Amino acid sequence: MDTTAGDSVYRFEAFIIDLARGQLLHDSGEMLDLRNKSFELLRLFVENPGSLLDRDRINQAIWPDVIVGDNGITQCVRDIRRALHDDAQTIVRTVPGRGYVFTAKVTAIADRPRSRLTADVPLPLPDLPSLVVLPFKNMSSDPEQDYFADGMVEDITTELSRIRSLFVISRSSAFTYKDRTVDVRQISRELGVRYILEGSVRKAGPRVRITGQLIDAISGTHVWADRYDRDLSDIFAVQGEITASVAGAIEPALADAEQQRALRKPPKSLDAWEAYQRGLWHFNKYAPAENQIALGFFRQAIGLDPNFAPGHYGYALALQWDIWHFSERPFSEVQGTARDEARIAVSLDDKDAMAHAVLAHIRMWNGEWEAAISEARTALALNPNSAFVIGMLGCVLGFGGYRDEALDRLRQAMRASPHDPLTWLWTTWRGNIQFQARQFEAALETYSELARLRPERGSIQGQVGGSLAFLGRLDEARAVLERAGSQIRDPRRQQRPPWLRPEDHALRNEGLRLAAGETP
Repeated sequence: MDTTAGDSVYRFEAFIIDLARGQLLHDSGEMLDLRNKSFELLRLFVENPGSLLDRDRINQAIWPDVIVGDNGITQCVRDIRRALHDDAQTIVRTVPGRGYVFTAKVTAIADRPRSRLTADVPLPLPDLPSLVVLPFKNMSSDPEQDYFADGMVEDITTELSRIRSLFVISRSSAFTYKDRTVDVRQISRELGVRYILEGSVRKAGPRVRITGQLIDAISGTHVWADRYDRDLSDIFAVQGEITASVAGAIEPALADAEQQRALRKPPKSLDAWEAYQRGLWHFNKYAPAENQIALGFFRQAIGLDPNFAPGHYGYALALQWDIWHFSERPFSEVQGTARDEARIAVSLDDKDAMAHAVLAHIRMWNGEWEAAISEARTALALNPNSAFVIGMLGCVLGFGGYRDEALDRLRQAMRASPHDPLTWLWTTWRGNIQFQARQFEAALETYSELARLRPERGSIQGQVGGSLAFLGRLDEARAVLERAGSQIRDPRRQQRPPWLRPEDHALRNEGLRLAAGETP
């Protein structure tokens, strides 16, 4: 194969594959769709032309931590042949009983904007939200700040690339725009991206100011903007802190922008990603009817693409929500289905932090506290800036008995995404964990904060009454129980749920007993 170090764009037959952008194109400029795992297998073929790849090697490369059956590999090969119109199997040749050989001649092409490869034909947008981090402008008189600015861009690009639901252009392609004045719409056409992150760095003495803004290049609207002023006493610490802040802020901003975009499309015209986003929008409304609509959209996403991991873990989470928050059905009715859906999501994409976080949450609800914590830490390693992931880790740590770290993680999640639609949930968990830690004054303050966020959350009144009772404020405790009435006497909550440790359930019941004035 004709290649050099650092190449990421290759030609074979009438096709161009861009490994950095995850795109397969025909010479005509048509974007060819491939599922994530099928694209990874095509990447493996392109990087090993003429070599026999047996199923063990393919499994190890594409599913390193999962053993998949022959059907999974066969389906990926079918996807590739369909995209390449290789019905005669002349490009991907089967060697019976041994594996596959990619027979096409592969030639490397320099990694540069797509328009220079195909006569300025606009590159179609991928299904996932797509983004490029442009080189930040050095607004200082000191040329040395170029290194700092370039390092910021490289680190932010790396962090955003951890988000599996985001398609991020490689640094090498982004830096072809360094020191050039190019309209964002032109960049969008050349790179095939919807969102563009641009910024600047200005140094004055020991201080540095970094600004950033995220633009929807298709509509021209601003999605997000912020400014960071820092002391440069430790340049690497500053770079790391701002990188984490930017990556953490952009993820929820992009999610909101994508949900709003999906809301403007007729339901029947949605693709799998858009159906998933519509499901999230309804899920975050936290109401029985809205959750039923969310379940429908998540099922639609799975139907459109059974190999789309977010559809499965969205369905798992909404199904669990439906039973515990909105339904009178026994929890056991859906626990197995929700767990199976979450596991399917992880098997489809084991690098998706959200999939691991949802599976961690569901395992915790089944009383598998240590396994849940391990799963949540895997999610954090994959995406350390996701507020959802951090919040889920806080949850499973707290209910697993690791309360100090749990409270730190929940505070971290709320700091990472101050206006997150799940802030009320993190607040609920924080109050419950404080109650379990016998921090009753702190729990009451947290529950007061929750009452402002979700006044309808009557299920926490048992802990409110219990906290008051343990503090000796028995009249107030009794009044809380009288106002809450049947919400506290829910039969499902009289028996210990599997996600609550026996000692924590006993503490809750003891608080209720004291608040009701009952004697042992």
